[in-house]
Amino acid sequence: MSRHFDLIAIGAGSGGLSVAQRAVTHGATAAVVERGELGGTCVNTGCVPKKVMWYGAVLAGALRDAADYGFSLERRGFDWRQLVERRNAYIEGIRSWYCNYLADNKIQEIRGSARFLDRHTLEVDGKRYSAEHIVIASGSRPLVPDVPGAELGITSDGFFTLGEQPGEVAVVGAGYTAVELAGLLNALGSRVTLVLRKRQLLRGFDTMLREALMEEMQQSGVNIITNSPVAAVVRGADGKLALNCGGVTCSGLDRIIWAIGRLPNSGDLDLEAAGVETDRYGFIPTDPFQNTNVPGIYAVGDVTGRVQLTPVAIAAGRRLADRLFGGDPESRLEYRDIPTVVFSHPPVATIGLSEDRARELHGDAVKVYQTRFTAMYHSLTTHRHTTAMKLVCIGAEERIVGCHIIGLGADEMLQGFAVAIGMGATKADFDNTIAIHPTSSEELVTMR
Repeated sequence: MSRHFDLIAIGAGSGGLSVAQRAVTHGATAAVVERGELGGTCVNTGCVPKKVMWYGAVLAGALRDAADYGFSLERRGFDWRQLVERRNAYIEGIRSWYCNYLADNKIQEIRGSARFLDRHTLEVDGKRYSAEHIVIASGSRPLVPDVPGAELGITSDGFFTLGEQPGEVAVVGAGYTAVELAGLLNALGSRVTLVLRKRQLLRGFDTMLREALMEEMQQSGVNIITNSPVAAVVRGADGKLALNCGGVTCSGLDRIIWAIGRLPNSGDLDLEAAGVETDRYGFIPTDPFQNTNVPGIYAVGDVTGRVQLTPVAIAAGRRLADRLFGGDPESRLEYRDIPTVVFSHPPVATIGLSEDRARELHGDAVKVYQTRFTAMYHSLTTHRHTTAMKLVCIGAEERIVGCHIIGLGADEMLQGFAVAIGMGATKADFDNTIAIHPTSSEELVTMR
């Protein structure tokens, strides 16, 4: 087993795997250090298992709507355990694929916990490894609040280990994870309360999206409590949990899920031995080229505290490897116009500036086009979700700097429009595009 490489990635998640994979295509030698499962958060306790559960929730909605389309179905209930078992088998297959990929491409897999000895040397479970370039891609972990009884709750990691569906559950948080877990649990039949510390969910998103999703979730049966920071958790004599939020108490709970943010996995890397600086939370700042303050040490993905999305970590890792080994000294990720989807019910898709942020930056040069309607699918259904869309434009040429969608199909709709917006498309470009009819997406090229 080799002990010296051109590149070592700490973490075999999206960022670490991508930088190592791209490095070897340029002829470099590479290794990844991982103490947990291959694939990191996304594959094991993040986007992949979440999306599988989301598909299950979507099917629950389709079964509910089937009668409105003339189908007579005998509903025999939902088997949570079967879904979890099949989901886990799928994820195990992905892990096996990664393991084979590493071996086939001669990327050395080093199992254990890494810590720095100096800027070019790591120790992993008592063995030393060195590299000209070390990439910190150690990811992040869910944050647990510092309140009495917090240990009685679970995080998103714990959610993906549940063998039984909770009947009564409170989800605490207002971001992606909170609204996604609350939505899918509600759709699958749990009774869900979503507890927000402030008034709205999805901080930083366009106001139209935030308000529309809040309304849709409430209409779908999610109980939303606002302006209620958690003070304590207690377990009653009956084994049920109660959540004390100041003047509001949620009781009779089977589970409490903390979804209040994430912290970096950097505290046990002995970064000070290499001189790597962090911010007060432990995130590792980088320049636009993913360089830390120490030459030869880089950081990508969640541990940087920038945009915590799998495709961002992958893109940053690949561009870094292209710069280090591919002869492209200017290769870097532009952290702008990044499309993202919240797999809520209904889904939310967004790219670019919110209307409020655009007005802060561009003032009266901003022009907004928006629409709200019911998707054709819901023309026959008793239960209906609203679709809403907004284009944020600037300047006389009306360059589109923001696109925001909520509604059926939003998750698959945005990708193509993201390409156009990234290329500088204007409202006229959208207007001159022939619509595909009948679709919800045609509204984006016919709005007036």
